[in-house]
Amino acid sequence: MSAFFREVLWQRLRHNKMAMSGVVIVLTMFALALFAPFIGRDPGAIDIANRLQPPGFSYPFGTDDLGRDVLVRILYGSRISLLVGFVAVGISTFIGILLGAVAGYYGRWVDALIMRFVDIMLCFPAFFLILAVIAFLEPSIWNIMIIIGLTSWMGVTRLVRAEFLSLRERDFVVAAKAMGAQDARIIFRHILPNALSPILVSATLGVAGAILTESALSFLGIGVQPPTPSWGNMLIAGKQTLGTAWWLSVFPGMAILVTVLGYNLLGEGVRDAMDPRIQD
Repeated sequence: MSAFFREVLWQRLRHNKMAMSGVVIVLTMFALALFAPFIGRDPGAIDIANRLQPPGFSYPFGTDDLGRDVLVRILYGSRISLLVGFVAVGISTFIGILLGAVAGYYGRWVDALIMRFVDIMLCFPAFFLILAVIAFLEPSIWNIMIIIGLTSWMGVTRLVRAEFLSLRERDFVVAAKAMGAQDARIIFRHILPNALSPILVSATLGVAGAILTESALSFLGIGVQPPTPSWGNMLIAGKQTLGTAWWLSVFPGMAILVTVLGYNLLGEGVRDAMDPRIQD
């Protein structure tokens, strides 16, 4: 991606209010996750004397049934959610780029074989496939990240394949072949940089999807396990006292909502900025 293209992309993003709203939300969540260890409070510290305290000056988001600060736990939970989102998307994007590039560049039986495998994987509902795999493994954060990544690469594969099919006959690719460039160099140095637009959009939106999946798994009790704070297990912990301690469910739910909204806004903004058919 050239410096000129990056400059044009940034200029178009700056004039997109939706995209800039997403940027602000994403950067804010990054800052909160980064500085969570410096707030001076232990997210697992139990204080029975202050259990189920409503939001106030001392505890802006209240406390849970063990007297733990909900705000502190949400801040630490953001680290878990962002880690899961980026690692899972990194795995799925790597697999999707590799398979999509090979299928789109070589075509014929290679393309048919890979795409039939993609079709088979798409036949299984992703969430239930994740549940089935986790049933045989220990529910840890690393297993969650790997499983989400290994079950969400199909969309990226299709996107990359489509881009390669349209780019492999371009003049610059034909010229590279005529100069004797190897296939790997053509794929990764010539074609892939020109196919990054849909990949970047898909990865941005994929982070939001991975965060939602991790939260759902933790809510069901098969994701990140207590006492490690996760937005999903905080939601399920607050379900028992929803009528009397609403803050235990509302604030983690709002954290999920705002974070996912931020990545969706950013992804839509990047998509618009990279679309040459949309004029400034």
